[in-house]
Amino acid sequence: MTVNFPPGFLWGAATAAYQIEGAADEGDRTPSIWDTFSRTPGKVLGGDTGDTATDHYHRRSEDVRLMAELGLGAYRFSVSWPRVQPTGRGPASRAGLDFYRALVDDLLDHGITPVLTLYHWDLPQELESAGGWPERGTAHRFADYAHLVAKALGDRVELWTTLNEPWCSAFLGYGSGVHAPGRTSDLAALRAAHHLNLAHGLGAQALRAALPSRARISVALNPAAVRARTDAPGDLDARRRIDALATRIFTGPLLDGAYPADLLADTARITDWSFVHSGDLDAIGHSLDALGINYYAPSLVAAATDNAPLRADGHGGERSPWPGAEGVAFHRPPGKRTAMDWSVDPTGLHDLLMRFTREAPGLPLMVTENGAAYDDKPDGSGAVHDPERIAYLHAHLDAVRRAIADGADVRGYFLWSLMDNFEWAYGYSKRFGAVYVDYATQARTLKSSARWYAQVVRTGQLPPY
Repeated sequence: MTVNFPPGFLWGAATAAYQIEGAADEGDRTPSIWDTFSRTPGKVLGGDTGDTATDHYHRRSEDVRLMAELGLGAYRFSVSWPRVQPTGRGPASRAGLDFYRALVDDLLDHGITPVLTLYHWDLPQELESAGGWPERGTAHRFADYAHLVAKALGDRVELWTTLNEPWCSAFLGYGSGVHAPGRTSDLAALRAAHHLNLAHGLGAQALRAALPSRARISVALNPAAVRARTDAPGDLDARRRIDALATRIFTGPLLDGAYPADLLADTARITDWSFVHSGDLDAIGHSLDALGINYYAPSLVAAATDNAPLRADGHGGERSPWPGAEGVAFHRPPGKRTAMDWSVDPTGLHDLLMRFTREAPGLPLMVTENGAAYDDKPDGSGAVHDPERIAYLHAHLDAVRRAIADGADVRGYFLWSLMDNFEWAYGYSKRFGAVYVDYATQARTLKSSARWYAQVVRTGQLPPY
């Protein structure tokens, strides 16, 4: 049976600036925290950096033509903060803005809707040296930066995202230290989470002041589809704790105007949350025109025992990114797995879409990232066949279709990722792309999943599988 998606559904693919652009020292760009982190020995697998990445900075037009060949209706990209505002303060770089002006113009010329993300983890190093996200001033600097980009591109871009996965920025960057800037402090992670929330709120205000009324503003979260291993009270409490730290620490202020009481209690030994100032929650709350949801795999948790100590839930490193969740153990979900060793379970995506349909009625939803890494290799003819990715995408798109049928207002889906790229602490060892990139030559090759997805985009239908 062929399944149709609703008319006007936005079909897209997504990338992030540091993962694809390269040109690390060109056009006024200064180092970000990921430049510093990746150039630090031992931080990234193989010593890889994003200095060249997939050279999108120089191959922009070629990449947009690829998007057009796939028939994409939208492209979700991020702006490099240190390319646009090299010190994180003051005026914008004309060269930096010109790159994004040209990208947006290329997209529009090919009938592709630009979907702009302001922050995908590349904080200017100068701001990190001044304290980074644990410091309140960084949120105000973000609002200034948002205003600069809005003034430059607001006449052509209508869909804006403030932050991508602030959980990763806060808890992997400042808690476990496996992401840039590599700090390891429970208090810094919680402070960073709040100041990222505040940055979204202040950034949304700055965008609304500079953008036409037709513009729409969102944030892209990676909420946890977290499940208890059993119905035992300890396991259910483990699920509650992780849900608070992974999801409700962001959706509480965004949707309800408050941090959850149980989160405050769980973390009371770490902080009294006095870094939340009067007026902060008003700035953060009810600031969304849409909510972006990034989903890859669910989590399975239980109360820890002597045989099942707390571990970092597949994020690498030995230090937990879960402050206040002592006594929680992560377990390996059953079933098929990707090259990231993440489980393949599309029911988690359906569950999240239905959860936010209940918790935020009337708020449109977008699947802003979904995809899988596999060990893709060209065959003797140079073709790249990835049937596992096709199966993954089919199952997850069917989960989106079921959520829509169940009443979820899902407006679009963005495949992660358009092309293979620098996969953060994994360097170039993991391939998420629908387009294969030969890193030695920068040659691009459409994988079989790209052609399959192009058929879905063209027809608006999920074919039988």
